[in-house]
Amino acid sequence: MDKVTLQVTTCKPPHIACSPHSHKSTNQHLLQNAVNQSSTTTAIPAAIAADQSNLHIYYGTAASAANYGGYGGNSNKKTSAEYVYLVPDSWKERLVSKVEKGTNGTDSEFFNPKKRTEREYLTFLSGFRSLAPLDAVLNNLALSDVGLQDQIASADGVKSTERKDDNGQVYYEYEIQGAGSHSLISVTCAKNKLYSHFVTAPNPDWNRDEATLRQLHESFRTVDPAAASST
Repeated sequence: MDKVTLQVTTCKPPHIACSPHSHKSTNQHLLQNAVNQSSTTTAIPAAIAADQSNLHIYYGTAASAANYGGYGGNSNKKTSAEYVYLVPDSWKERLVSKVEKGTNGTDSEFFNPKKRTEREYLTFLSGFRSLAPLDAVLNNLALSDVGLQDQIASADGVKSTERKDDNGQVYYEYEIQGAGSHSLISVTCAKNKLYSHFVTAPNPDWNRDEATLRQLHESFRTVDPAAASST
């Protein structure tokens, strides 16, 4: 697959211009199986359960605030999942409030109970049919995230990459090397929504857990129920 890498050297907030649009690891193959089965079965295949190596698959529904029950859980989400990603078994899920979901689009979040600032979460916004230019998307995300703004402003470097998955879905990937923390972000458009998956950790925790954190980052993908039901 072709990749284009560039350095983002500015974070001036642009006018929002979104058209409102490999790594072949074992876990990615397992995730693809989960994606293919998410809309047709409620059981995780034995191979997925057996090979997760202290990780499990989270199924996210990206439900609107109006339809959000706020009860967490995962077993009943497989048939309506819009995205999946891997989560360490030892991490805890933070319950996202309906108000938070309605204001900043946070749909799911997990954290390391030993260090709550080491975390993984996903946000989504409706009304996006396609992705804007690579650098504009990151700046637009920062407009609604003060922590991300500060991290970019103090960053030693920001890397931006575009990739496609096996189904041709385009993902923008960002790596921010901040003065105090490190973040990996993956962004894509599907179902007229902009999905943004974040993995972030303070630098000491990043240095310790980099391999696992990168695995979490690479595991994110959207689910296409129409394609899954036809398999």
